[in-house]
Amino acid sequence: MIPTLTTKRLILRPPVFADFPAMEKLLTSERAKYMGGPYDSFAAWGLFCHDVACWHLFGHGALMIDLRLTGECVGQVGINHGPLFPEKELGWLLFEGHEGRGYAVEAAGALRDWAFAERGLPTLVSYVGPANMASIAVAERLGAVRDADAPRQDPEDLVFRHPHPVQASNPD
Repeated sequence: MIPTLTTKRLILRPPVFADFPAMEKLLTSERAKYMGGPYDSFAAWGLFCHDVACWHLFGHGALMIDLRLTGECVGQVGINHGPLFPEKELGWLLFEGHEGRGYAVEAAGALRDWAFAERGLPTLVSYVGPANMASIAVAERLGAVRDADAPRQDPEDLVFRHPHPVQASNPD
């Protein structure tokens, strides 16, 4: 049910319990400030479980990002939904030391394309804190555009809408 996707440099694979320590480290650190954190360990576990549960509840969820060359896990990309998200959200995070190499754009683009093609989603959004310049840049590199009218849980968030490829090529 949970796919494994590959790109030129990455393998996007289902999360496993062994991924939790790295996720917990990120979610309990200052690096989680743009994701509503930092969280305590119990909340980090809940978020990790949410990422897995989304697959069973909605047919999409989170995938871990591994480097094809070394197998090292460098982050996560996911489609979030449920009561925490007004719309289906394409999100990404990279573990410390793996930023600035295009992994987030490559992984998020692959999952976005899979969601449109395989799940038939009409659109996705990304909720981004206004000071999170790195994620704003990722959203823009993915071709997402600001949607000031989109619903959001946090009124401060910027919403970037990822148009469906068919809609983007046929705007009429």
